[in-house]
Amino acid sequence: MHRRFIVPSALAATLVLAIPASAATGTVGAPGIGDRYYPAAGNGGYDVSHYDLRLKYQPSTDLLEGTATILATTTQELTRFNLDFGLPVSEVRVNGRKSAFARSSDQELEITPADRLTKGRDVSVVVRYAGKPSELKIDGWTAWARTPDGGVAAQEPESAVWWYPSNDHPLDKATYDISVSVPDGTQAISNGVLVSQSSKLGWTRFNWRSDKPQATYLSTLAVGRFDITTDRTADGLPVLNAYSKDLGPHAGAARASIERTTEVAEWLTEVFGPYPFNALGGYVPNVTSGFALETQTRPFYSPRQFANGANVSVVVHEIAHQWYGNSVSVSGWKDIWINEGFARYSQWLWSEKEGEGTAQELADYVYAQHPADDPFWKVKPGDPGPDKQFDIAVYDRGALALQALRNEVGDETFFALLKGWPTEKAHSNATVGDFLRYAERVSGKPLATLFDTWLYQPKRPAVPAAASAGIAKDVLSSRAAVGPERPASWKKIAATNTVHDHGAHGHDSHGHDRGSQGGHGGDGHRGTDHR
Repeated sequence: MHRRFIVPSALAATLVLAIPASAATGTVGAPGIGDRYYPAAGNGGYDVSHYDLRLKYQPSTDLLEGTATILATTTQELTRFNLDFGLPVSEVRVNGRKSAFARSSDQELEITPADRLTKGRDVSVVVRYAGKPSELKIDGWTAWARTPDGGVAAQEPESAVWWYPSNDHPLDKATYDISVSVPDGTQAISNGVLVSQSSKLGWTRFNWRSDKPQATYLSTLAVGRFDITTDRTADGLPVLNAYSKDLGPHAGAARASIERTTEVAEWLTEVFGPYPFNALGGYVPNVTSGFALETQTRPFYSPRQFANGANVSVVVHEIAHQWYGNSVSVSGWKDIWINEGFARYSQWLWSEKEGEGTAQELADYVYAQHPADDPFWKVKPGDPGPDKQFDIAVYDRGALALQALRNEVGDETFFALLKGWPTEKAHSNATVGDFLRYAERVSGKPLATLFDTWLYQPKRPAVPAAASAGIAKDVLSSRAAVGPERPASWKKIAATNTVHDHGAHGHDSHGHDRGSQGGHGGDGHRGTDHR
């Protein structure tokens, strides 16, 4: 999680009000897209359709040279607009003409085109740049991790600012072509399909393509020495997994987990519907972080996710995000439950499939584990606030809400909801309210009270209310003193809690020292994963 964006709600409101009215209504694009949690995230005045990134990276020096071509359409008349970017820039061209540029903050690049841009105009923006991503610190923090043989960009809620200019918010998704030149013997891993690879004069260029809309924080780049496995699904989808050559004792467990990606994805298509993208896979670089992240088509996994052996549950979580979070993305970061609650619940469904504990048993166990005075219940998954966005309650309490919904509408309707939502909302953005209205429409039932109880009330649902929702019904019986038995899958699921330790400064909600990923200490999906 990027500390720069994590501000108290009151301060966030102040920052929103601080954006000049002229920036939103005049000819200057707003310096933020309007996110209540992160007012500086993204920009106003245009909508990006495609990023073409042509990069060259030298692992020994961490020097990244790039030319980014951004295709966009203006949404208002513009005499100036911003891109989110932190590396030194040498030239900017808008529609082929050199344009003035300046910095207004560590990551705000202000561009003044030679000609005023009319509303609804197709625009090309070319930015030439070079710098060392590991030397870029924003509020003392970095999303770029140096490794012994290269570097990695993977973080949430932002990482693009360290390696390419963008409109850095999930509301503005785009397609990508990412071309990376690295020294021979080194690989560059990114999103989508590897469309070509060629070598010349000691350098190898890897060309990757993502042909479906992708949020900026879901783009990734990893340069290093990898062992790569490839395959195809039964439907012909290309699968590519990459493992750093120096994973040490974690190598076997990592492979034993990630090589089951195809199996997991095929099972999830039965639950969520057709896989929404053009490629599948995962990668494990030699980083010291402890998190995982649902980078689109090719999730990022820290080696420490497998420190205690193989864990397919974390793969389930990250692949589930391809539907919930990647294809259907948040409209604002307050809507994080439509990512994390569903990804966590997919782990419960996997447990049910594997015969290691039903989702109902897991829900009962979670409820019983947290007494009424536990701070766990103070977090509202439907609007947790920026400082609690990746709190464990968003995951576990968020999954509890889905089990309550399942009990209310019945299995047939519930699984129709799970499959219908990512089909109806494919490659778009949505809010928690959107899902509520969708669930009410499909089920034919009023569900606002249920959603309010489980997602918005900062307190534990009372035992009778929980039991009426089918949660912890045995608490009312004579077995209450014993409590529900711990499901066999619980240990593996709990081991994935660090997917949400993204590496923000200070401490997370569990009191763990989170450090900085880029500084080779601490965790970073998700300042929580989800990641």
